[in-house]
Amino acid sequence: MPELYNTLLSNNKKWVAEITEKDPDFFINLSKGQAPPVLWIGCADSRVPANVITGTKPGEIFVHRNIANMVIHTDMNMLSVLDYAVNVLHIRHIIVCGHYGCGGVRAALSNTQFGIIDNWIRHIKDVYRLHNDELNALTDENERFDRLVELNVIEQVLDLAKTSIVQNAWKNKEQLWLHGWVYSLENGLVKDLDVNFGNDSELPVIYKLNA
Repeated sequence: MPELYNTLLSNNKKWVAEITEKDPDFFINLSKGQAPPVLWIGCADSRVPANVITGTKPGEIFVHRNIANMVIHTDMNMLSVLDYAVNVLHIRHIIVCGHYGCGGVRAALSNTQFGIIDNWIRHIKDVYRLHNDELNALTDENERFDRLVELNVIEQVLDLAKTSIVQNAWKNKEQLWLHGWVYSLENGLVKDLDVNFGNDSELPVIYKLNA
């Protein structure tokens, strides 16, 4: 087997040994079930690991990741995770976390064809179209790139609020909050975009669903 493959297996054994030395019952307790209070919807980028960034342990964050942290209403994978998190795990917070330097967002800024992913990042191009005036007013390309990363997160949080899963939770008086963050690869810090939904009061009427 290639050396890297064997190294991964070896690292797993070392990790288990370190954990059990500190807490012999760690895995026994972990196997009994999960009750994470947070659902993390993040980018698949290998440099943005949810537990490491937030200093949390296994079992504390329920995680869904895809290219550019998208909330697409036809994505059954995302919807299945969301439904399970909200209606089975009864999580209390959903965080959409993007990151500066996101390859998916950068690809959406170009007119280059990349393959099947073009269909996915077209949704990011729609975000650009919605905020065309603001983005085109930024003459610095890096500033425009960073701002699209932020606007994309904000739109994904709004898209979460549009789902029947989230709206029904609010109708059932569930304490469920939606948040938008952006992570910096350059310094490791999270920027809270101050986009928070705890009910549908700020949701445009056209998106509100009757019970």
